[in-house]
Amino acid sequence: MRLIPKSIHQGFQSVTVPVVDGLIRAGVRPNLITTVGTLVVVASAVAYGFGQIRLGGALLLASGIVDTLDGAVARKTAQVTRFGAFYDSTLDRVGDGATFMGIAVWLLTTAEPVAYRDGAIVLCMVAIIASLLVSYARARAEGLGLDCRVGIAQRAERIVGLGVLSVVVGAGPQALVLEGAVLLLALASIITVVQRFVYVYQVTEGT
Repeated sequence: MRLIPKSIHQGFQSVTVPVVDGLIRAGVRPNLITTVGTLVVVASAVAYGFGQIRLGGALLLASGIVDTLDGAVARKTAQVTRFGAFYDSTLDRVGDGATFMGIAVWLLTTAEPVAYRDGAIVLCMVAIIASLLVSYARARAEGLGLDCRVGIAQRAERIVGLGVLSVVVGAGPQALVLEGAVLLLALASIITVVQRFVYVYQVTEGT
């Protein structure tokens, strides 16, 4: 089970088909799209760090859109390579860490009133580790020949959840909305890690 239903994923992919076709006609290579997506998510982290929460959320959502295009272009043009997969996966981890780091920087430096400041900064650290573990668990399972896409909160869920709340509400009074979003994503990521552990154990029967 995922927080974002498969039907929505498929619907979004169908909407992006004209964009993918346009990128192919323009000769844009998948690795370039991956690089641009990473630069956008880093810009999002910088915006969060400077307290531009809505801008950070908008850039985060934009990075998520770009993130879906590189694989689609690669598959449609038969440019799927092992290096491309490695490059995409590695830069995705940069995005996972940068977003929560930007939020932590803002919580640490802002002069605005923030509830539970110290606890929220620690929570950002937990969210970084948990989100990286979600990705690592899948990558390690795939290294064992297993398709490990299980879990309630994969990267798309983290991007959409945090991005939409940031754009619509901002940080909220005393940053409580932003802190709540980080808390929920950290918990969801931890649950996803556990789900992947259980899945791999069941598939391998502990061997």
